[in-house]
Amino acid sequence: MKSLSIIVPCYNEEKVIQESYKRLKQVLDTLSNRSEIIFIDDGSVDKTALMLANIAASSPQVKVLSFSRNFGHQKAVTAGINYCTSDLAVIMDADLQDPPELIPRMLLAMQAESANVVYGVRKKRSGENWFKLFTAKIFYRLLNRLSDVKFPVDTGDFRLIDRKVIDQFNHLPEKNKYIRGLMSWMGFKQVPFYYEREARFAGETKYPFRKMLKFAMIGLFYFSKKPLNLATSLGFASIGLGLLYLLWILFCMIFLRGYIVTGWTSTVMLIVFFGGVQLLTIGVLGKYIGNLFDEAKGRPEYIVSEKINF
Repeated sequence: MKSLSIIVPCYNEEKVIQESYKRLKQVLDTLSNRSEIIFIDDGSVDKTALMLANIAASSPQVKVLSFSRNFGHQKAVTAGINYCTSDLAVIMDADLQDPPELIPRMLLAMQAESANVVYGVRKKRSGENWFKLFTAKIFYRLLNRLSDVKFPVDTGDFRLIDRKVIDQFNHLPEKNKYIRGLMSWMGFKQVPFYYEREARFAGETKYPFRKMLKFAMIGLFYFSKKPLNLATSLGFASIGLGLLYLLWILFCMIFLRGYIVTGWTSTVMLIVFFGGVQLLTIGVLGKYIGNLFDEAKGRPEYIVSEKINF
């Protein structure tokens, strides 16, 4: 029977961590797999780290990685995968929006389909406002149109992966990882698992709009070169409009003498247009150069300050 790890990133989850552990343990006790839970404390500033230490002290089945500071959700998931030694791993958040009770059914789906990845697809998302639902829907479909790799829509990091995927993931050198995108990029046999996502058990979301926007930018600029092509297309379009305007000026000089004296409005409009195109192009290039700068520094993705039960 294959061994199983549950990878759970945590950041300021003192209100849910005890319930999360309780429900996870109840599920794992029903399985015949040798199992463990890997909690990653992503530099929490509440009582999360203390509560995790107490849970780990009471159960050798629980392992805890504590970061030296808050490095981010994707780094925490990466650390969990890096330290996972089991045959299989489930990635899920501590907030219980992705119900732990689904894990046995995901294991059955993997076995029935001989799959390497079983990824969760949200049929319904409770407890989330219309703005987040709308922007998420737009983002995943836009990313699919721009990327060279097709991603399943309406998915998150909630998934079951096997040892092949774990090993290949651990060989990926990127520092700013968009994990759900990398999982799709790796290939292997991947099957969907449809479920209804619940509202948070307690606490507040750790992905406000600012973090969601940053996360979206990583997904977009790490998986697509089409924004560069868009900048080039805008450049050609602006040149074309400039040439057309030049022809119009020549026409006015020859056939409509005196007309071009009052052209302040059109001049300002052209300055704004060309300036906008240039700034947009520089901004797109800046994002790619910034990504290269992050990778070139060669810093570790995260720093572990403490390990428990490893």
